[in-house]
Amino acid sequence: MTARPVLQQADIDRAITRIAHEILESDLGDSALIVLGIPTRGVLLAERIAAVLDRLAPGRASVGALDVTMYRDDLRSNPTRSPSPTRLPAGGIDGATVVLVDDVLYSGRTIRAALDALTAHGRPRAVRLAVLIDRGHRELPIRPDFVGKNLPSSITERVNVRLTETDGDDGVEIDGGES
Repeated sequence: MTARPVLQQADIDRAITRIAHEILESDLGDSALIVLGIPTRGVLLAERIAAVLDRLAPGRASVGALDVTMYRDDLRSNPTRSPSPTRLPAGGIDGATVVLVDDVLYSGRTIRAALDALTAHGRPRAVRLAVLIDRGHRELPIRPDFVGKNLPSSITERVNVRLTETDGDDGVEIDGGES
């Protein structure tokens, strides 16, 4: 089966803008707002969301990266993962509202690892989750607060997110599955 395009660059841009608006419209209170991406593409998406937030509400949000490698539950079966740097704002995350950002939400295991990694760095007031694609098939009780696109898929299919910074262009495609 060939890859089927699901989102193009304009669709991704609209999704990011909508997510940024929804973040601002949600009740964040007076706490600091920190947008943390999960490497690799989650970091790029977090930076894009933070850029839109900065245009909408200058100075409202900080952006960073949260490496979850050492908190994953699949290290024994996939020991070749290499850690990425964790970058947190100078003030840390204590008392802040943290929005975790990832490209695809599937089983929920990466987000579970992210929650563990986050608590190793402090105690946020609240944690929210933003994903570009929610494809279902959750193994853990984790649900995103902000979603670019719900994409029902088969477990045999693969969702591929491409971003200009790493892949040369923006797009989301789904491939595999039954013919």
